[in-house]
Amino acid sequence: MNDLETAKANAAAAYNAAADLFDHPANTFWDRFGRETIERLGLQPGQSVLDVCCGSGASAIPAAEAVGREGRVIGIDLAENLLELARGKAQSRELSQVEFKLGDMMSLEFPEDAFDAVVCVFGIFFVPDMSGAVRELWRRVKPGGKLALTTWGPNFFEPANGAFWESIRREAPSLHKSFNPWGRISHPESLAAMLAEAGLQDADISEQAGNHPIKSPEDWWTTLLGSGYRGTIDRLDAVGHARVREANLRYIRESRLTGIEANVIYATATKPDVRGAGDE
Repeated sequence: MNDLETAKANAAAAYNAAADLFDHPANTFWDRFGRETIERLGLQPGQSVLDVCCGSGASAIPAAEAVGREGRVIGIDLAENLLELARGKAQSRELSQVEFKLGDMMSLEFPEDAFDAVVCVFGIFFVPDMSGAVRELWRRVKPGGKLALTTWGPNFFEPANGAFWESIRREAPSLHKSFNPWGRISHPESLAAMLAEAGLQDADISEQAGNHPIKSPEDWWTTLLGSGYRGTIDRLDAVGHARVREANLRYIRESRLTGIEANVIYATATKPDVRGAGDE
């Protein structure tokens, strides 16, 4: 398996497993940042949207609400279990204008210039070649349309993130990660450089400092299990799993931590509309 196939398989496994707690009340950050990404786009009724790495619909659902019955939203993700959650939400809200499909951002089936907006929230960093993925998404944006990327900023989930990885290092050193994939673009400068490599020179990039509440030690463990950390936790044996869990619960209790950093970076690029008046 090459690097891309390995990354896809790992992400699908982690998020299929995490689906059981993905939408738990302890994990409101998915909906919070997904909705804000859409609000920044200023979508209009009747427009079309492609949401890549859509998860359980945190951005696709508000996009469908924004474009209305005359619009169209397609959400794609590698994790079928998350797509099932998204379909249930759309059905309960009677949003027939949104459709969720199993898919991959590096092999999109859609033609060029097909969507008024293409969105990727907390997903672009999963592929080794991020600039190549951005080019794939950009090709699907209509002239005059927008591409919106949202990624994690610096100090992701600190200080609890560092405590988690230290508990993994002590229990199973082979599973310890020296860096997270989003670390490659966790500052405006590195994100801008990646976008420039993809050919997007004039993206609007803005940072937002944030905090996610941790109401109890169990909430932190739920966040771990309802996110990409699940891929590491599920590789522990039963004894290791129990020890890592207890180490994390103890850390929250003893530190009296009530919140973790949830800093994000939003990037929006508008595709030049070079058509003449006669081309409308």
